[in-house]
Amino acid sequence: MSGDDSAIRVADLGKTYRLGATGERPSTAAQAAFQWLRSTGRMKYTLFDALDAVSFEIPRGQAVGIVGRNGAGKSTLLKLLTRVTSPSRGRIEMNGRIGSLLEVGTGFHPELTGKENIFLNGAILGMTRKEILKRYDEIVDFSGIEKFLATPVKRYSSGMYVRLAFSVAAHLDTEILAIDEVLAVGDAEFQRRSIAKMREAASGGRTVLYVSHQLQTVQALCSSAMLLDRGKLVYSGTVDGTLEAYRDSFESFAAAQSDATKRPGNGRVRLDRVWMEDEFVKSGEDVVVDFTAPRGKNLIGAYFVSMHINNDQGSVISQCDSRLVGTWFDPEEAQTGRLVIRNLWLKPGQYTVDVYVCQAGVLDAWEGAWRFEVLPDLPYPEFTESSGTEKGLVFADFAYEGRS
Repeated sequence: MSGDDSAIRVADLGKTYRLGATGERPSTAAQAAFQWLRSTGRMKYTLFDALDAVSFEIPRGQAVGIVGRNGAGKSTLLKLLTRVTSPSRGRIEMNGRIGSLLEVGTGFHPELTGKENIFLNGAILGMTRKEILKRYDEIVDFSGIEKFLATPVKRYSSGMYVRLAFSVAAHLDTEILAIDEVLAVGDAEFQRRSIAKMREAASGGRTVLYVSHQLQTVQALCSSAMLLDRGKLVYSGTVDGTLEAYRDSFESFAAAQSDATKRPGNGRVRLDRVWMEDEFVKSGEDVVVDFTAPRGKNLIGAYFVSMHINNDQGSVISQCDSRLVGTWFDPEEAQTGRLVIRNLWLKPGQYTVDVYVCQAGVLDAWEGAWRFEVLPDLPYPEFTESSGTEKGLVFADFAYEGRS
C-alpha cells in the first residue's frame, strides 16, 4: 500500500510512564524533603509500558474499531494519535487533519460558552470563520442543545458535553475522526444517531477510529478492527476475527489478573478468591457468586462490593452494587460474601464476572475473576425456530394475553 492511500501509519509505537514508588504523595514541602532524604536523594520509580511496539497502517475511508479490556492501552493509543500526549518511541504518520472526542472534559475550554468552543475547535483545525459558519447550523441541530450555547461548558452535564463535543468533531472538516467510548454517556437515541453519523462519515471517505469495549457497537459500525492486550497489538484484521481473538484472550487475561499485585486499586482490601459452585448454569436459575477478602489495611469505614456480569462481547448485562441493597462490609474483619442474582434469564453462551471493591476510591478491581456458561436449555414451555429467540441480550419472563 502506498503512503498516499493510507490515512494513518504507525511504526514501533510505545508509551512508557514512570510510576513513583515512594508511597503517599507528599502534601507539604517538609514531607517532600523528608521523602527525598529517606530515599538518599534519589527518586524511586517503576516503569510502566502503556503501549509497546505497536505497528499498523489504516487506509483512507475505513471505520476501524480498537477494542480491548480496561488497561489494554486503547485510550493511550488514541491520545498519541490525536497528539494529546507524545510517544516515548516510534513514529506516527497522519495523512490529514484529525477531529477527536476523547474522555469528557478534554477538547473544550471550560470558561468559554458552547458557541465559542465551536469556533475555537474549528480555528485549531485551521478552518476560517466563514468555513465554520457553513457548518454551524448542522452542529447545533445535531447536538440538540441550542438553548445552552450561550452557557459556559463548565456548567454542562456530561451528557450535554458529549452531545456538543461529538457534533463538533463529526461535522467540522477533518479527514480523520477519532472517537473514544464516551458516547456511552449519551442517551440511547443519541448513541444511535452518532453511530449512523460515523458510518456516514466513513462511507463519505473519512477515516473513523472508534475505541470501545462494547463489541456489538464495533460490529455495527466498523469495517475492520484491532485488539490491544496489555499494551500490545495482538490482532488486526476483520471485525469477526478481532472479536474471536478477544474471546480467546480471556484465559491469559484472567491468569494475569489472579495476581492481586497487578490489579488496579490502592490495595487496602484485596480479594482472596471469587468462585461459583458450578461453571454451568441453566437460564432462569439463580446466579450465585461467592468471594472472600482478608481484613483491610489502614482502612477506616465500611466498603461496598459491585459485581458485573458480562457477556462474551463485553457488554455489562447486570451490575449488582451492594449499596443498592444496603449491604456494606467491615474492613476490621475478614469477609466471606455471596451475591445471589434471581430472575435473570441469561441467554446461552459464556459470561464473565468482574468484581470491584470500593470505598471513596477503588480498593481492588478484579476483572475476569470468574467465567461461567449458560447451557442451551430454553426456559420456555414451547420450542420454536431460532428467529424467536435471536434478538435481545437476555430472555424475558413474559406472557401474552388476548381479548376478542
